[in-house]
Amino acid sequence: MAEAVTQIIQDSRAVELVIEQPFYIPMTGPAARPRRSLKHDDTFIVLDSHGDIGASAGGPDGLFNADTRYLAKLQLVFEDVQPLLLGSNLRDDNSSLTVDLTNSDIYRQGRLVLEKDMLHIVRTIFLWRGTAYQRIGLQNHGDRRASFDVTLLFDNDFADLFEVRGEKRQRRGVGTARLLGPADVALEYRGLDDTARATALHFDPRPSRLSVNAATWHCELAPHQTGSLFASVSCNTPSDPKLKKFFPGLLAHRREMRGSTLGCTSIETSNNIFNEVLCRSMADLNMLMTETPQGRYPYAGIPWYSTTFGRDGLITALQMLWLDPRVARGVLRRLAHYQANAVDPLNDAEPGKILHEMRGGEMAALREVPFAQYYGSVDSTPLFVLLAGLYGERTGDHETLEELWPALEAALRWVDGPGDPDGDGFVEYQRATDQGLRNQGWKDSYDAIFHAGGSLAEGNIALAEVQGYVFAGKRLAARCAQRLGRREIAQRLELEAHQLAHRFEDAFWCEELGTYALALDGDKKACAVRSSNAGHLLFSGMIRHDRARRVAGDLLRPHFFTGWGIRTIALGETRYNPMSYHNGSIWPHDNALIALGLARYGLKHSVEHVFKGLFDAATYMDLRRLPELFCGFRREKHRGPTLYPVACAPQAWASATPFTLLEASLGLEFDAERSEIRLRNPRLPAFLNEVILRELQLGSSTIDLRIRRHGDDVSMEVLRRRGEIQVSIVLAR
Repeated sequence: MAEAVTQIIQDSRAVELVIEQPFYIPMTGPAARPRRSLKHDDTFIVLDSHGDIGASAGGPDGLFNADTRYLAKLQLVFEDVQPLLLGSNLRDDNSSLTVDLTNSDIYRQGRLVLEKDMLHIVRTIFLWRGTAYQRIGLQNHGDRRASFDVTLLFDNDFADLFEVRGEKRQRRGVGTARLLGPADVALEYRGLDDTARATALHFDPRPSRLSVNAATWHCELAPHQTGSLFASVSCNTPSDPKLKKFFPGLLAHRREMRGSTLGCTSIETSNNIFNEVLCRSMADLNMLMTETPQGRYPYAGIPWYSTTFGRDGLITALQMLWLDPRVARGVLRRLAHYQANAVDPLNDAEPGKILHEMRGGEMAALREVPFAQYYGSVDSTPLFVLLAGLYGERTGDHETLEELWPALEAALRWVDGPGDPDGDGFVEYQRATDQGLRNQGWKDSYDAIFHAGGSLAEGNIALAEVQGYVFAGKRLAARCAQRLGRREIAQRLELEAHQLAHRFEDAFWCEELGTYALALDGDKKACAVRSSNAGHLLFSGMIRHDRARRVAGDLLRPHFFTGWGIRTIALGETRYNPMSYHNGSIWPHDNALIALGLARYGLKHSVEHVFKGLFDAATYMDLRRLPELFCGFRREKHRGPTLYPVACAPQAWASATPFTLLEASLGLEFDAERSEIRLRNPRLPAFLNEVILRELQLGSSTIDLRIRRHGDDVSMEVLRRRGEIQVSIVLAR
């Protein structure tokens, strides 16, 4: 009987998973080939290692613009067979993908007419201004003339990104395909939202044969002769050969990418592998940046989150604040522009609330998904206030703070009003309709917030870390108000933050766990679960020093710390699963914020443990790229970390993590009013003997620094200084 009851419980949980997670990203099988991604502004492309789209199973392939797929298939075939892969490489700055291929043995009428490895085929692909460009370079390394056909097969479905993710639709719009001339094809679609979408394909030179789904060139190459074939695929742009030249576009694209990094601090260290991690992180962040009317904005990640996300943009900007504060300015201005000003239950919107995400596809326009402008995020609003305060302290940019002040006041009104529906002094969430996200913190899986026994939290849920964000946001907003001459507001906000800290200690501390509860449910019952959320409280600075040390100590014990990083949920908790999305996996950005918190409380030895774990993990990762998350299995000798199959890579706040870990280690502080940079209790991990920071900016001044490790201590040398700027090391307990 007991076994039968257990089976019923397990079966009910399986059914619950299907019902409660409508926007789940399925993984139905392994990817047949590794995937590579490129992005430029609102357009991104996912290809396999051969440079093909849709030629192998298991990947979210396609050319996407504004959440719509504009090309679902682009496959190169050589004499009707796939060429052989030699190698595939992303350029270090992510500007292009290069794929080296060769021919297999080619037979005609049973006779071998071309031996394998005679032709070198090089595909170079880049993305710029809504168009994917491709060059197919050919060289004959044989000693006789080669005669062969090269074909590009192409097709499209104009699928909404949520369809690609697995959502099913009963009805779709109408698609057509037509030849526009001897070198041009148009694939067109009119959606149920009555919006026309079109893909324009252009080929150069003119193909020998062209249809609505294939372009074939017949090629003749003498020994050692070279040749080139070009193709371009544009999203909602009329085909114009003058605008489709490969080499001028590639050079312009690379110049644009180089220009976008000017003014950002550069970093060089004594560890070449860590330098590679930093270079990949910066290249990924630069690629994820999107030019918007309000400024540059880091889109969250490829493929599923290449759009404006509030929480992700805010945290990424916070992580990058010390090396490029311009990102924070763009994020704050864009989110202020889209701040909610009315009640809309379907969008979980209330006046003053900050955006969760926005989508531009057909399903969002038809409200088949609620994400056209969706506000179901409980933490974006306090994080908006927090980032604005940090930006003000980092830059002294009073003009931007004045511009943002009405949005900050509206956000604070939401925090104290609709954000606290029962008036208990804690910010809470509950979705307004069944179509919204069930959980609205950063751990937004349907089962991420639960009680010790495993039952899911219900009602208005108050997350631990969100209260910390509110505390830090109000204190920082108080300092902003003081600088802007709003002294009464400053005093009120400081008092409210102080009162919140006292309420929080009484309601959330779990003495039996030695840490803070994950959340309070609608009945004010604590979710007494060991979670990494408590580490974000260290980052906020809200909690008592004695308890902060207990929290930190717990996070570094084996039930949390795997050797690669800190798990989201501790080993031993009911719903712990190291292969889950939020209940036992390792998220780099989560660890980064915890590291900042450890540094805040002077626990630099613990910072070093977290830093080393994630650095070691990065050394095993493809391209030295930290992914969105990876599995939370315990570290074992001579083995790398276990990957999570559908993690975004690149992903913005994961890419920013190495910079945050360095910030935490160095204890970087900026005082714009005094033109002073401080290194508070700096300590470098054992794998870094030296760090050089160039063009570290404060106001209109910059400085270059060399920091060297001497055991547990460091020395600092000023290499160059431009303008009025002071720098010091502060040693304090």
